[in-house]
Amino acid sequence: MVSIRRTNSKDEDFVSLVAELNAFLAIMDGREHEFYNQFNQIEDIRHVVIAYVEEKPVSCGAIKAFDADSMEVKRMFTIEAYRGKGIAGRVLTELETWTQELALSKCVLETGKRLPDAIRLYTKNGYQQIPNYGQYVGMENSVCFEKLLIKK
Repeated sequence: MVSIRRTNSKDEDFVSLVAELNAFLAIMDGREHEFYNQFNQIEDIRHVVIAYVEEKPVSCGAIKAFDADSMEVKRMFTIEAYRGKGIAGRVLTELETWTQELALSKCVLETGKRLPDAIRLYTKNGYQQIPNYGQYVGMENSVCFEKLLIKK
């Protein structure tokens, strides 16, 4: 049974999952890890979602303000043993719902080309590739996406 909880970046379960994410990305990003890591600090993120299986935190994601219409999806991660079970999709859907509740109409995000599972998650959930934005312009390993959210 998967349960979803909204919280913020001070949550110990989120901090723990992000530490695992950072270790994973240090391997995947290689020499570029320091560049990417500077944009992934978690202080003062007010919108965090954590998924639990039998009270164990197994997946997380966050959103933070991007522009007047959008939130940026950040820090998406699922522990390896729980991947492929639809849990990350549930976290992403909750982040999108929260974005709509904040009266915003779009989510944007950046992920790495070396993360095919992440790319599949986003495309499967209706995200469209866009030109790299902001600090990711010119970064060959980066791929950026957006999703226009339907008003409920």
